[in-house]
Amino acid sequence: MAKKPNRYGALVEKIFLDRYEPGATSLDFARTDIEEAAEALEISLPKNLGDVLYSFRFRTALPDSIVATEPEGLEWIVELAGRAKYRFSLVKASRVVPRDDLVTITIPDATPELIRAYALDDEQALLAIVRYNRLIDTFLGLTTYSLQNHLRTTVTDVGQIEIDELYMGLDKHGCHYVIPVQAKGGNDKIGIVQIGQDIAFATQKFPGMRCRAIAVQFLAGEVVAMFELTVQDDEIKVVEEKHYKLVPADRVDRERAISYR
Repeated sequence: MAKKPNRYGALVEKIFLDRYEPGATSLDFARTDIEEAAEALEISLPKNLGDVLYSFRFRTALPDSIVATEPEGLEWIVELAGRAKYRFSLVKASRVVPRDDLVTITIPDATPELIRAYALDDEQALLAIVRYNRLIDTFLGLTTYSLQNHLRTTVTDVGQIEIDELYMGLDKHGCHYVIPVQAKGGNDKIGIVQIGQDIAFATQKFPGMRCRAIAVQFLAGEVVAMFELTVQDDEIKVVEEKHYKLVPADRVDRERAISYR
């Protein structure tokens, strides 16, 4: 039996099914439609309307009734389409899943114990670990600096977005880079929506700089997976992936460190 959707799922399901017709590839709606759906279904309205859609954009699978309409090889995503406007779009199915056949690179942990003790959630902890251990520098081979975290900004034809952390980088030739970073806990998914938004922001706000979009994710065993990503032919593509494990300096395997060469 199909699983009955929860409150968020019921709201999104109604908004979608009220607009869907076979063959449709995009369905526009507005934030006010959430209120109308809640009234029609006679369910209490969530205090944070934005979290309803954020959940399905980045954390949770869409209800089974929506997934059932997806043609083979395609999937529905929820995109921003302007201020308080959204769109269900049918795109090529693409998911970034950490590889299980990559070597894990051990490096000395430079994270202050005080930061580890008081990090409030996985995302905050992950961003701090990446920052204090200069993992962006190690991964990209650049000198980088954190400009701002949890940057809320707007993108033309998209609306308001939030970038987990924004870095600026410099290479040995003096080339400048803009590096948007998204951080994901173990249960969150890396998808085309946020990567596309990050790249669109970098292209619009920093047209003279090269963009290198990064995603980082916690894996089991306190391993940090790092990805450089791009969007090609409406699909998310992995440019490079590395796995790092932070350990005390006295636990770094010297022979393995030599073998990395």
